[in-house]
Amino acid sequence: AGVDIGGTKAIAVLAEGRQIAARYRIVTTTPDETLRALSAQLLRWNGAGELASLGIASFGPLRLDRDAADFGHILATPKRGWAGAPVADALTTGLDCPWQIDTDVNAAALAEYRWGAGDGCSSVCYITVGTGVGGGIAIDGRAVHGALHPEIGHLRLRRVPGDPFVGVCAFHGDCIEGLVSGPALAARLGDDPAAVQADDPRWGLVASDLAELVCAILLTTSAQRVLIGGGVCEGKPFLLPLVRGAAVERLGGYLPFFDHASAADIVRAPALGSDAGPLGAIALAHLAREAIA
Repeated sequence: AGVDIGGTKAIAVLAEGRQIAARYRIVTTTPDETLRALSAQLLRWNGAGELASLGIASFGPLRLDRDAADFGHILATPKRGWAGAPVADALTTGLDCPWQIDTDVNAAALAEYRWGAGDGCSSVCYITVGTGVGGGIAIDGRAVHGALHPEIGHLRLRRVPGDPFVGVCAFHGDCIEGLVSGPALAARLGDDPAAVQADDPRWGLVASDLAELVCAILLTTSAQRVLIGGGVCEGKPFLLPLVRGAAVERLGGYLPFFDHASAADIVRAPALGSDAGPLGAIALAHLAREAIA
C-alpha cells in the first residue's frame, strides 16, 4: 500500500506490483483528522489481506534521520497545524510490515525513475508546482538525502529586472515557491490563474522564474531529466515550451548537452501524470520490501 499526502488532498492506494487496484482519497485537513482516516483505511486493507509493505510520501519538510527522536515527523511548514505532525507513527501503528517514508517529490522522482519519464536515466529530478513548489532527486534508484532532503522550492534565484512582485513565502518572500506556487500566482496575477489567458505577458515572468530553477538544477545536479508536474503546469501546457526556451538562452551554450534540440527531451512533463504521487508511495513500498529480501 501507499499513502501520498499533499497540501490539499491525501490519497491511499492499494497496488499489485505497480498496478493500482484501489484508491481512497480525502481532503487534507488537520493532522489528527487526516492521519486517522488514512490509518483506518490502511487497517481495513490489511484486515482483508495482510499488506506486504507500506510506502509513505508526504509534503515536507520531513525528518528522515532514523536516529532522530522525531523521525517521520513534519518539521516547520507553512501548512497551518502540521508542524510536528507524527506522520510515520500515525500511519504505521497496527501494521506489521516493512515501510519507508520520504517526501512526496522524492517519491515521485523514484516512480518516474522506475516506471516513467526517467526510464533509461541514472538521475532524475521531479518538480511539482502546485500548492507549494517541491523538488525531489533520484540517483541510481535512490532518493537523495543528506542533512535533510532537497528543498528546491526555497531557492532564491535571479529575477527579471523590474518585476515588482515581492513573493508570498512566509519564510523567504521571493523564493521560487513564493513566486510560482498556486497561491503565489493568485497573488501575482490578481485572479484565479486558470482564468488568466496564455497571452498575458505576466506568464513570461513566471516562465522566466521556472527557467532559472531549471538552470540551477542542471548546473548543480547534472540531472538527465527535469520533470515539471503539479496542478499549475498541468493546467497551463504552454508554460513548458517557454521554460525550455528561456533556460537554453540563460545557459548561453555552457552545458554541451543542453540546447534547443535536446531541451524537449531533458525538460518535460512527468510520464505518470497525476499518478506520479501515488505511484511514488508504491515505489517506496517496493524499496521497503526489497530492503528485507
